[in-house]
Amino acid sequence: MPDSVTPFQNQMPLNVAEAATVQLERAIARLRQLTQLDVQTNWHHCFEDLSIAKATQPERWKEWAIAALNSRHHVAWGKGRVLWLGQTLTIPQALEGYFLERLALRLALVWWAREAQVFVNGKLVQEGDIFDASTRILLSPSARPGEQIHLALRLVSPGHDDGALVKSLCVYENSPDSLSPEPGFVADELAVLQRYLTSFAPEKLNPVATAVAQLDWAVLQSQSTASRLAFDQSLQALRQQLQPLGDWLNQRQIQLVGHAHLDLAWLWTVSETWEAAERTFKSVLSLQQDFPELTFCHSSPALFAWTEQHRPELFAAIQTEVAAGTWEIAAGLWVEPELNLVSGESIVRQVLYGQRYVQEKFGKFSAIAWLPDSFGFSWQLPQILKGGGIEYFVTQKLRWNDTTEFPHELFGGDRPTAAKFSASCHPASAKASTRSKSPSMPAPGKQKPTFSKPSGFLAWAITAADRPAIC
Repeated sequence: MPDSVTPFQNQMPLNVAEAATVQLERAIARLRQLTQLDVQTNWHHCFEDLSIAKATQPERWKEWAIAALNSRHHVAWGKGRVLWLGQTLTIPQALEGYFLERLALRLALVWWAREAQVFVNGKLVQEGDIFDASTRILLSPSARPGEQIHLALRLVSPGHDDGALVKSLCVYENSPDSLSPEPGFVADELAVLQRYLTSFAPEKLNPVATAVAQLDWAVLQSQSTASRLAFDQSLQALRQQLQPLGDWLNQRQIQLVGHAHLDLAWLWTVSETWEAAERTFKSVLSLQQDFPELTFCHSSPALFAWTEQHRPELFAAIQTEVAAGTWEIAAGLWVEPELNLVSGESIVRQVLYGQRYVQEKFGKFSAIAWLPDSFGFSWQLPQILKGGGIEYFVTQKLRWNDTTEFPHELFGGDRPTAAKFSASCHPASAKASTRSKSPSMPAPGKQKPTFSKPSGFLAWAITAADRPAIC
């Protein structure tokens, strides 16, 4: 018989892959414990809206109770309330044997709050809100064991929802010019590698787990600078051993496009929507002056039309970027509409008015229906979009349901009298680690924009035969 190759010939036995995965997950967790410390359980709390001068006094925090955590490991409180949190960090000599002296210390925070203010040693160093909801604050460029740092947070929960401090994590890092990154960073690299191999090359998991098992954990027992350097050398040897996999991974490229999601109406007035759009568009244009490689994508012709009418110079600058190919128009509908309750005629007119506008103002139809925040989609949508010259549909909302989970990631289908489509549904929540070496409050001047917090999306590539366009 001639040789035959089955699709599973290169796959390792499932139990071997599972064992390798368990080994890697344990090693990744252990590496993170060397330079990352969860401080979520240490916050004292107060619901009084005290003055900043009073609330940032460490002596006062002794009178406050420790904040309880819910089942999701969050500090949570009721909607529309002010919450003060305070704690004093004392830099330890080592974490699980890994010496920390002279490493940079950052505080990683994530919150769900309408207003957020972060104070370090009584000084305001960071502000945020419900959208600007995460930060990494430089607490010390060179950690000294025994040094105390006083932290206070003032958080105001949204008027429509409970508030939460989702994460508070101390992260110790090597300097940017260090020859070897710290264990937590290597753990992040291994986590990415493990996830990729699990999906595309599970037969490579066991060799990786074997290599990771060679790390010299015993040298950490002395808790000294010398032992840290020895362990860093062990990490560096591991990274060199895995470098061929890195070269293999780097053959793949991910194209990132900047985007700012703007709700036209939610928890604010329409006038605030126009102001937010103007600020966003100006910020993007300014960033593109500093970083010409930045490509931006935006939807909603309604916002472009308001800008054209009320800020014509700003609109002309946007048209210039569109013509240059650095501003993508993902605006096949007039707004990002509700698509469950409205009639088919309403959806058709969304496409009609949106496509007419972008063709007139930007020279071509939009190939994309950008709908990341619409809660559900009619089964006639592929037919309507195809009739409007739209080829792709993007969302992530189908992954929001934690009870009835959307079951597919790559699938196809068709509907009577509607367009056939192929679809790819990506996870809506992907953990990402970004490594920023800039200080928490950057000095004026150029700073590389950082895009993080990726979300999943559903993309339909509509493949029906051409139909008469409705635009």
